[in-house]
Amino acid sequence: MRNFAFKEKYERLQKQLIAGVVALAGVFLIGTLWYWLVEKWSWSESAYMTIITLSTVGYSEVQPLGERSRLFTICLILMGLITIGYIVNRFTEALIQGYFQEGIRIRQENSLIESLDKHYIVCGFGRTGRHVAHEFAVEKIPFVIIDDNLEEVEEIKQLGYIVILGDATLDESLMRAKIDKAVCLVTALPSDAENLYTVLSAKTLNPKIRAIARASNEEAVTKLQRAGADAVISPYITGGRRLAAAALRPQVMDFVDGILSGSERSYYLEEFRIDSQICPFVGKTLREASLRSQSGALVLAIRRFDGNLIAGPTGDTLIIEGDSLICMGTAEQLRELNKILGPINSDTLRLPKQK
Repeated sequence: MRNFAFKEKYERLQKQLIAGVVALAGVFLIGTLWYWLVEKWSWSESAYMTIITLSTVGYSEVQPLGERSRLFTICLILMGLITIGYIVNRFTEALIQGYFQEGIRIRQENSLIESLDKHYIVCGFGRTGRHVAHEFAVEKIPFVIIDDNLEEVEEIKQLGYIVILGDATLDESLMRAKIDKAVCLVTALPSDAENLYTVLSAKTLNPKIRAIARASNEEAVTKLQRAGADAVISPYITGGRRLAAAALRPQVMDFVDGILSGSERSYYLEEFRIDSQICPFVGKTLREASLRSQSGALVLAIRRFDGNLIAGPTGDTLIIEGDSLICMGTAEQLRELNKILGPINSDTLRLPKQK
């Protein structure tokens, strides 16, 4: 709330400073016109007389003044003192309260938002959204957060994330987040209805964007999928399955969690999308491509362009245009595989740098 009030005061003070400058220019114009029209002085003499009068430097008069012009000069001095005093007062207030620094910060934030490209959008900074943002930050993925809670926005700024104060269900907020240039949207708003509206708006503004939504129950999962969500995650359903798996297969879950979270530093999971223009293995089998022998990375699964998932592909499985190869290996193995495949996703491959 404080930040919003500060912005309002900044805009008000900016208008007051502009009004003061305009008023000073008006006083200068009135003085110049008086000496030019009444005293019949030249433009340069009139402007000079007005300047030395407003600045109260104490220079002598350009030419002798009559009684009427002396009274006008007194009024001109008073108008100048009042106007300049008003401007100085507003300017001092701006310096003391840091309005200029705030203005610079706002412009920097707008500049960062304008420069976003191939970024991710996180809608909502609740219990789920803050974990999503943290993972993106750890992976050094460019992202912007949309939230309508003023206190949450202040916290997000303290964390150093880019944030937009607004309602994520509105087209205006999504457009401010540069949804036309974004590659993925994650909506983790409190209610299923809000997530549904956000997905619909996002898909309308950018049909190619990958939309991932949070759902609270199975019915919401179905509706969000119908609305166009590419993936729908229910924390309660997924959490229950993970709890059961951790109880029945603890070692497997520890291994998988380590890979997914990056805490198990030996192995990583990475996704490679096949593009026929840069990949030399389109139309060939995995055996012919010899990806394992060349890189050491293991192809765990292949997601076809139509959404069909092939888990544990064999050597006879064909590599087709639009496939996504889900692979596991060390950082070095995945880098080598990235080179062999084209490279593919070289701008999104986020692995530890080689020492």
